[in-house]
Amino acid sequence: MKILRRSSALLSYTQLTRMAMAALLALNATASQAASEGSKPVPDAAMVAAHAAAKGDGLLEALLMELDRSKAQLKMDQVQAPYYIEYRVNEVEDIGAEAAYGALRENQHIHVRVLRVVVRIGDYMQDSYFGRGQGESSILPLDNDPIALRHQIWLATDDAYKAAGQALAEKQAAMKQFSTDPNPVDDFAKSPKMIAVEPTASLKIDEAAWKKTLEDLTSLYKQYPDVQSVTASARFSAINEYLVNSEGTVTRCGKTTYSVQLNGSAQAADGMRLSRSPAFMVARPEELPTRDALMGEAKKMLETVVALRQAPIVEEEYRGPVLFAADAADDIVSSLIGQNLLGQKPQLGKPNRTTGAFATSYKTRVLPNFLSVVDDPTMKDFQGKSLVGSYAVDSEGVKAQAVNTIENGMLANYLVGRQPIRDFPTSNGHGRAAPGSFPGPSLGVLLVKSSDAQAPDELKKKVIQMVKEQGKEYGYRVETLGPGNAPRLLYRVYAKDGHEELVRGAVFNELDIRAIRNDLIAVGDDPLVSNRAGAAPTTIISPSFLFGELEVKRADTSKDKLPDYPAPPLKK
Repeated sequence: MKILRRSSALLSYTQLTRMAMAALLALNATASQAASEGSKPVPDAAMVAAHAAAKGDGLLEALLMELDRSKAQLKMDQVQAPYYIEYRVNEVEDIGAEAAYGALRENQHIHVRVLRVVVRIGDYMQDSYFGRGQGESSILPLDNDPIALRHQIWLATDDAYKAAGQALAEKQAAMKQFSTDPNPVDDFAKSPKMIAVEPTASLKIDEAAWKKTLEDLTSLYKQYPDVQSVTASARFSAINEYLVNSEGTVTRCGKTTYSVQLNGSAQAADGMRLSRSPAFMVARPEELPTRDALMGEAKKMLETVVALRQAPIVEEEYRGPVLFAADAADDIVSSLIGQNLLGQKPQLGKPNRTTGAFATSYKTRVLPNFLSVVDDPTMKDFQGKSLVGSYAVDSEGVKAQAVNTIENGMLANYLVGRQPIRDFPTSNGHGRAAPGSFPGPSLGVLLVKSSDAQAPDELKKKVIQMVKEQGKEYGYRVETLGPGNAPRLLYRVYAKDGHEELVRGAVFNELDIRAIRNDLIAVGDDPLVSNRAGAAPTTIISPSFLFGELEVKRADTSKDKLPDYPAPPLKK
């Protein structure tokens, strides 16, 4: 879908309207010249600086003009005036294409501006950010026509203010059911004003060449008749985020992401569905694999799918050492550690500090004492690779900062935005949001560090030694994981000579925070960058993991039926 620009006829009309408004403003200015100097309002220093920073950017200027007007005029009878107003705009340019079986089946180019308006009434201690009072979203014109922009901002602000008034009344009524507030923390954290107007980001990509590459990649299906499905997709995004608020903050930050994903799937003779989906995501287009490199990756993926069809199924139950390659360990860190570090404010009336598996773990051990975890969104590169989770200012106008979340195994900090939780009254620069949504605590660049890292080969030797001591024939090594942390590429590592055998049909039992706290016995010195898409792009950097004991079980043995008749012929 391509967003079209408005016609020149409409532009000429809006130009006439602007001229009329300019004339009206000039008349008003002339009429007020007789007023004394002492009666003129003293300009707010923060807003003067904000307007200076926005000069030359039509969108920023329109946001600030409406912000000034809202601060001065936004007031309804029997509803208190706002104490805080925020405008956030995400200008998104997104190019996406997908091919299957050698032909392009999806091609889209989206350009859109998404506005989110938050109006808070009450005060920092207790306000209207509740239910519908969490803000209003709207689509802004793409042209920097100040009248069109300001009109849309005005309507969204009016809706947000009315919703805030209703939300505060509902919140106060809900609070009456509690004799005392079980979680006495402020609703909103104060933050110093921030002025950071960075250059805008734009895409630098050859669309035609990439579409041809996707078609070539998926044409490989002809060489692998046992593979049922082959697709390849590319998505390139540039997002420029604008934020202005009544505290005097003005930010404009841009970032780009470039991603390519391959997918291949098939069924084994018993009907078990098997798939592989290698992906590549970077912040700079020159880091993407070349066409030839991608062809190699696609062939490797398809050959692995074919090998999985012939692989034996795992035994019914195994308990012993399991080695996770860094690619698989990144998924464990994301799901079991990263998501539990987010300082989410609990529901109204709940006494908890936060939510998630680490909700009651503050200042207690959550990992082995040789591990520490830091989230540092100020990191732009790691070992020469770009990090999509990097940012300078978060979606709430707070400067990004490194946070030592886990120190020598002990949970030391949560990642928080401007919604405080107990013991964390201020933001540490981790409030992020998708376009049009309300912000919440989010990962940036999460890095796992070890005081006792070992070479991957040494970890494999340790697996072999352990299974020998336990009288087992083999242990397991995991190369990649799929949804739900189920292994996609799983190998038996034989104690006799160390050779590996690909197997299928496994799940892990009790791969949880207890296991990562008590059964993780060693990590490698091979940290791998895993850039990830999501509501806000994030990066996980983790080395390989060795668990001393983990249970591997056979998955549900019920299988899908095979196709009732063969695929179409590969030749015309």
